[in-house]
Amino acid sequence: MVTKLKTFLKGVLPTPIYKFLRSPPYRRDLFSTISFLRDDSLNLSFKDKCRIVKQLYVISSNVDSPHTQDQILNFIVSILSLPPESNGVLVEAGCFKGSSTAKFSLAADIMGKELVCFDSFQGIPKNDEPHNKTIFGEATGFKQGDYRGTLDEVKTNVRTFGKIKNCRFVQGWFDDTMPGFKEPISAIYLDVDLASSTRTCLKYLYPLLEAGGVLYSQDGHLPLVIDVFGDDDFWMNEVGCKKPHVFGLGTSKLIKVIKAA
Repeated sequence: MVTKLKTFLKGVLPTPIYKFLRSPPYRRDLFSTISFLRDDSLNLSFKDKCRIVKQLYVISSNVDSPHTQDQILNFIVSILSLPPESNGVLVEAGCFKGSSTAKFSLAADIMGKELVCFDSFQGIPKNDEPHNKTIFGEATGFKQGDYRGTLDEVKTNVRTFGKIKNCRFVQGWFDDTMPGFKEPISAIYLDVDLASSTRTCLKYLYPLLEAGGVLYSQDGHLPLVIDVFGDDDFWMNEVGCKKPHVFGLGTSKLIKVIKAA
């Protein structure tokens, strides 16, 4: 079965991309793609899953995408696995150029969900956070204006490659826009880079997450973000609950919290 799926992927993906995925740093994307196609628990035909996979790579080929397909597929699977009784919206915080937004909107459309996208559309805010290295030893840092995608850019990319009718865009700094947001949430995806932005998202969004709902952060490789997720006092005093278990904390770029019932 795995051999057949590899043969299929070789047929639907451009040769340079397929060879790229087979290189050691990106084999995880290939394995995640195969796992997604083999997942019989999803209420999708093999043909529909193939369409999603192909579109993910089309988007990555046309829009700047500072993420892996493995990270994206984790959230897509969580969306597609939501129970029928789940009534919340989906939330993405941090859109950049709209690649991840377009990809998530495909799953939102299948599930009949609205994807609420929070972003300043001005890039990283002014900050003095001392980001130096990731947990993997890579140099890093975030300056004001980094990862800027305008609202028009994002909407154009989502309209071109995704399902914009399922998206609602909330423009502004998180500290200004999130306190007034009060809707139930089924699943959350954070790609916000800063510890301060992570704190704001957790403080205002996590209490709205439905029991059994999942929150992902793509920033689990950043020590300052790890400190936020691991801070018992922050969870109790600002989020209003006991610190939950964080899967992959301190070991993985993509970390996950499942909200207890």
